[in-house]
Amino acid sequence: MTHAISTHLFANHRLTVAALERIQHAGIEAVEIFCAPQHLDYNNRAQMMELKHWFADSELKLHSLHSPMYTDDVWGKSGPHAVITITEPVKSSRVLMVDEIKRAIEMAEYVPFRYLVQHLGVGGEQYDERRQEAAFDSLDELTVFARQRGVEILLENIPNGLSSAERLVHFLGETHLHVGFCFDVGHAHMHTGIPAAFHLMKDRIRSTHIHDNNGVDDKHIFPFLGEGGTIDWKETMDLLRTRPDQYPLLLELKETPEFKHPYDACVEILDRLENL
Repeated sequence: MTHAISTHLFANHRLTVAALERIQHAGIEAVEIFCAPQHLDYNNRAQMMELKHWFADSELKLHSLHSPMYTDDVWGKSGPHAVITITEPVKSSRVLMVDEIKRAIEMAEYVPFRYLVQHLGVGGEQYDERRQEAAFDSLDELTVFARQRGVEILLENIPNGLSSAERLVHFLGETHLHVGFCFDVGHAHMHTGIPAAFHLMKDRIRSTHIHDNNGVDDKHIFPFLGEGGTIDWKETMDLLRTRPDQYPLLLELKETPEFKHPYDACVEILDRLENL
């Protein structure tokens, strides 16, 4: 499988070509860029042009973009007004959020990428039929906008009442939207378990998020190397290997001071996963 990482690993820092060069130098083949204002300003033409020129001459491929979740630079802590969610039931507010996601997708006009990873709601959100209808309206518009730029939207299973594997499969069965899935291993571990979620989602999986946790807290722990993770990685890799051409192994980890050389740690994790 292709080896990839998400820049979620250093999302609290501005994305620079120097950081991308370190990822490439480590031998990692592809990257997902995490859209957070303090990390990537997709409205800043200078940053977009810098990335455009760098990727044009780079062996590192931009596999995907993670859709923006907040408009502030403190992970939504400035208040509810900073949250971006396609399940917002108030249309006037939702239109503004959809427009913000469109601006992120427009990055494909500078640096082509294949997938946009999109959350259905926010963490902990309960199932609500109005919010599901709002999600459909948002995605109906976003999928067309993305497709015009060569991008496919992937829905990620996250810990809420709208985005379990079961809910996502049901949602697509009801709406017939042409989108795929990003299979988040850590989030599946926190819900019904990785095997159950994988078997429900497997036909539509186009990307992955690989990270560990204790089954309760969404900590994005380094597999094998961090403390507190309880995922059975042998079982998980046996599942992922059943469809190796559909998706990369893409690490989505959280920055932690104990790993002074995180890219080397990522390479070690990917090698250990492959060798299980």
